[in-house]
Amino acid sequence: MTQTRKQAIVLTSGGLDSTTVLAMARAENFECHTLSFDYGQRHRHELKAAAAVSRKLGAAGHYEVKVDLAQIGGSALTDNIAVPKNRDQKTMAAGIPVTYVPARNTIFLSYALAWAEVLAAPDIFIGVNAIDYSGYPDCRPEYIAAFEKMANLALKSAVEGNTPVRIHALLLHMTKAEIIQAGTRLHVDYAMTHSCYDPDSRGRACGSCDSCLLRKKGFQDAGIPDPTCYTIA
Repeated sequence: MTQTRKQAIVLTSGGLDSTTVLAMARAENFECHTLSFDYGQRHRHELKAAAAVSRKLGAAGHYEVKVDLAQIGGSALTDNIAVPKNRDQKTMAAGIPVTYVPARNTIFLSYALAWAEVLAAPDIFIGVNAIDYSGYPDCRPEYIAAFEKMANLALKSAVEGNTPVRIHALLLHMTKAEIIQAGTRLHVDYAMTHSCYDPDSRGRACGSCDSCLLRKKGFQDAGIPDPTCYTIA
């Protein structure tokens, strides 16, 4: 008798973390529906990576939603604000960086909730991480727990039925090196992924923004060659 696979929504940016989460969800026998956002980000090359990763890892479906957060601005990723470069770990850890996009994960998870209810897929996966520095308030464990609690008060399927929403943040307490090692064991091709906040017109990573520096350090600490094409080594 064929067992029905569990349905899940996986927020997929095309980056290292979300790609690893997608591979993990697939390994747990979820049928994954991936969701990406064109939100006016300067690093829109990640959308191509998200679509390619979704195909490669066998997503059941992939949606790209347009949400124009550039109209709001307030972030180096969506506004005319310079992306910080060549910062050391101490400086990165000094506060919330200008690459923080106001309410981004709340908006993304809200869309995921809507699609999850339509598909009867109560499991939602997100690649947030609270160990290797990001400084974003919507990547904290208490935020994920609070959103899950809110979701179960908001959805018809949770209130009327017996299908609670579960937000899976599998990478929450992992270092970048541990994430890369876990993905490598699942045969993730990290050459397909895109992490840079400020790529060139060809999509090549700058090599010096916070995201690139953390990615480089992750591969170095993991003892695994970094397949990324950087404009600056």
